[in-house]
Amino acid sequence: MAFVLFDGMTTLDFVGFYDAITRMNPLKAVENLTWDFCGNEEQVTDDRGLTMKIGRVLPDLSGYDLVFIPGGMATRQLQNDADFISWIRTAQDVEYKVSVCTGALLLGAAGFLEGRRATTNPSAYELLEPYCAEVVKERLVRDGNVFTGGGVSTAIDLGLYVVEELTSSEVAREIQRRMDYPYYRTASSLGK
Repeated sequence: MAFVLFDGMTTLDFVGFYDAITRMNPLKAVENLTWDFCGNEEQVTDDRGLTMKIGRVLPDLSGYDLVFIPGGMATRQLQNDADFISWIRTAQDVEYKVSVCTGALLLGAAGFLEGRRATTNPSAYELLEPYCAEVVKERLVRDGNVFTGGGVSTAIDLGLYVVEELTSSEVAREIQRRMDYPYYRTASSLGK
C-alpha cells in the first residue's frame, strides 16, 4: 500500500484509515501486507504543524496494490499542480484507489473518477462535480475498485469498510473491537 502524504493534509484523514487497515497485519488477515509513506518531499507538515518523515519521495505508484490519498485544504491547490498530479497518475494501473475527504479532488484531477460515483467532504461537493459522473452525498462510496469517503472522521469507517471488502466482515469487526470504535456498521448493513 502507498499512503500519499503532502504538506497541508489533514492528519486524521490519514491516521483514521491507516490505523484501521494496517491492523490487518497482526491478525494475519492478508499475506505479506506492507506499506510505504510516499510524498513529494522528504518530510511533510500537516495543516496544524505536525511534521512527518516520508519514506519514499515521488516513487512510481504503479508498483502498489492500493494507493490512499487523504484530504486537507491543500488539495484545492494540488489539484492544479501539474507535477503533483502527474505523479498521482502513475497509479493508473493500481488495483485499489482510495481517498477520504478532499483527497477525492486529487483522484479526480488524475482522471481516476471519470464516469464514476464518488464522495468527498460535504464542503467540497461542488469542487468534485467536474471530475466524476455523480457526487454521492454519503459517507462511503465504492465504484468498482475506487473507494471514496466523506469528511475527516469518515477515514476510520472507510478503513474498516476497505478491510471488510478485502477480507471479511469478521476481520473488520475484530479490528473495530480492537480499536474500541463503536460506530462502524458492516457493508451489508450499509446497503453496499
